[in-house]
Amino acid sequence: MPVKVPKNLPAIGFLEKENIFVINDERALAQEIRPLRIAILNLMPNKIATETQLLRHIANSPLQVEAVFLHTGSYRPKNTNDRHLESFYLPTDAVIGGRQKFDGLIVTGAPVEKLDFTSVAYWDELRSIMAWAEHNVYSSMYICWAAQAALYYRYGIGKTPRDKKIFGIFRNKVLEPNNPLVRGFNDTFLTPHSRYTEADTDKVFAEKDLDVLAVSDDAGLYLAASKDLRRVFVFGHGEYDAETLHLEYMRDLEKDPLTEPPKNYYLNGEVGVLPPVLWRAHESLLFSNWLNYCVYQNTPYDLENIR
Repeated sequence: MPVKVPKNLPAIGFLEKENIFVINDERALAQEIRPLRIAILNLMPNKIATETQLLRHIANSPLQVEAVFLHTGSYRPKNTNDRHLESFYLPTDAVIGGRQKFDGLIVTGAPVEKLDFTSVAYWDELRSIMAWAEHNVYSSMYICWAAQAALYYRYGIGKTPRDKKIFGIFRNKVLEPNNPLVRGFNDTFLTPHSRYTEADTDKVFAEKDLDVLAVSDDAGLYLAASKDLRRVFVFGHGEYDAETLHLEYMRDLEKDPLTEPPKNYYLNGEVGVLPPVLWRAHESLLFSNWLNYCVYQNTPYDLENIR
């Protein structure tokens, strides 16, 4: 089944070149099926790249999905023109104030992790989104910084800075193979990580409402979820393309010439020589498992019945 997106969204062209099935609103109206409604709060600087990365995995499912992109109203992104946001995004207050309900919610990472949560410009708005999601979204997936923010908001679990940025491709191991989110996973798998901080791991393991599903010996937490699977926390960036870590490294080098290159990434350690993508299959499986087992199998047909 396809992912349903607004007509003329730039990501459509990239995805169609990869033979990924997408349809626009007009074609979707002709199909007699209720698509899953997935809201995506995109906090990443490069909106179009992130849209493409997430839709690639959402589309790799037998379920029809309607993707609704959201942007913050309290902070206007500097790297995306207003026309793109006005054409393809809704402000968060449109869904909160309009009392809209969704089968699922995805909140991306953001380059603000060095700040205290309460110092982030849109922190109050994000808190409002997470509060709204508790009773208006069936299952929510939080990625990287958003996973740390959601743990802090929901469980009071803070984050700690690392001596060095967790940056590169790292091997993760599955801890709970019977959990539906990691169904079909290999015992170990690779994933990009890119962050300066980490959630308090001991407190995450100690929280009775949480299951830690996958960790990395070198990068720490990768995947955790609430017992009822209505909150999923992904601490890596399996959605990244082959060149994403390279682009981040070039960006960081401009700010600090002593920045170390991403680990286990460049072929033969030669900066600029990109690796093969060895993490995409597991990330697609994670999204498919989430859409199927956490959302489709459990969400009410009538969204008004979400509680």
